[in-house]
Amino acid sequence: MTNRIALVSALAIAGLVTGAPAQAKGCLKGAVVGGVAGHVAGHGKMGAAAGCAIGHHNANKKAKQG
Repeated sequence: MTNRIALVSALAIAGLVTGAPAQAKGCLKGAVVGGVAGHVAGHGKMGAAAGCAIGHHNANKKAKQG
Protein backbone atom coordinates (compact mmCIF):
# COMPACT_ATOMS: atom_id res chain seq x y z
CA MET A 1 0.00 0.00 0.00
CA THR A 2 2.76 2.46 0.89
CA ASN A 3 4.59 1.70 -2.35
CA ARG A 4 1.43 2.35 -4.34
CA ILE A 5 0.95 5.72 -2.64
CA ALA A 6 4.58 6.62 -3.27
CA LEU A 7 4.28 5.68 -6.93
CA VAL A 8 1.07 7.65 -7.45
CA SER A 9 2.55 10.65 -5.65
CA ALA A 10 5.73 10.53 -7.71
CA LEU A 11 3.78 10.26 -10.95
CA ALA A 12 1.51 13.14 -9.99
CA ILE A 13 4.45 15.36 -9.12
CA ALA A 14 6.33 14.35 -12.27
CA GLY A 15 3.27 15.04 -14.39
CA LEU A 16 2.77 18.48 -12.94
CA VAL A 17 6.44 19.42 -13.19
CA THR A 18 6.94 18.17 -16.75
CA GLY A 19 3.54 19.35 -17.95
CA ALA A 20 4.06 22.97 -16.94
CA PRO A 21 7.68 23.90 -16.20
CA ALA A 22 6.72 27.49 -15.43
CA GLN A 23 4.51 26.29 -12.57
CA ALA A 24 7.09 23.96 -11.02
CA LYS A 25 7.98 26.53 -8.37
CA GLY A 26 4.53 26.41 -6.78
CA CYS A 27 4.52 22.62 -6.90
CA LEU A 28 7.96 22.23 -5.36
CA LYS A 29 7.36 24.76 -2.60
CA GLY A 30 3.99 23.19 -1.80
CA ALA A 31 5.49 19.70 -1.85
CA VAL A 32 8.13 20.68 0.69
CA VAL A 33 5.62 22.31 3.03
CA GLY A 34 3.11 19.49 2.60
CA GLY A 35 5.81 16.85 3.05
CA VAL A 36 6.92 18.35 6.35
CA ALA A 37 3.36 18.70 7.61
CA GLY A 38 2.54 15.19 6.43
CA HIS A 39 5.67 13.79 8.06
CA VAL A 40 4.57 15.21 11.41
CA ALA A 41 1.19 13.50 10.93
CA GLY A 42 2.83 10.27 9.72
CA HIS A 43 1.93 10.64 6.04
CA GLY A 44 4.83 12.51 4.47
CA LYS A 45 4.41 11.29 0.90
CA MET A 46 0.69 11.98 0.81
CA GLY A 47 1.32 15.42 2.30
CA ALA A 48 3.91 16.17 -0.36
CA ALA A 49 1.54 15.17 -3.15
CA ALA A 50 -1.28 17.26 -1.71
CA GLY A 51 1.06 20.19 -1.11
CA CYS A 52 2.24 20.01 -4.71
CA ALA A 53 -1.31 20.09 -6.00
CA ILE A 54 -2.24 23.02 -3.76
CA GLY A 55 0.95 24.92 -4.62
CA HIS A 56 0.31 24.38 -8.32
CA HIS A 57 -3.28 25.58 -7.95
CA ASN A 58 -2.22 28.69 -6.04
CA ALA A 59 0.48 29.51 -8.60
CA ASN A 60 -2.09 29.24 -11.41
CA LYS A 61 -4.52 31.45 -9.52
CA LYS A 62 -1.82 34.05 -8.89
CA ALA A 63 -0.78 33.99 -12.57
CA LYS A 64 -4.37 34.65 -13.68
CA GLN A 65 -4.69 37.63 -11.32
CA GLY A 66 -1.64 39.49 -12.44
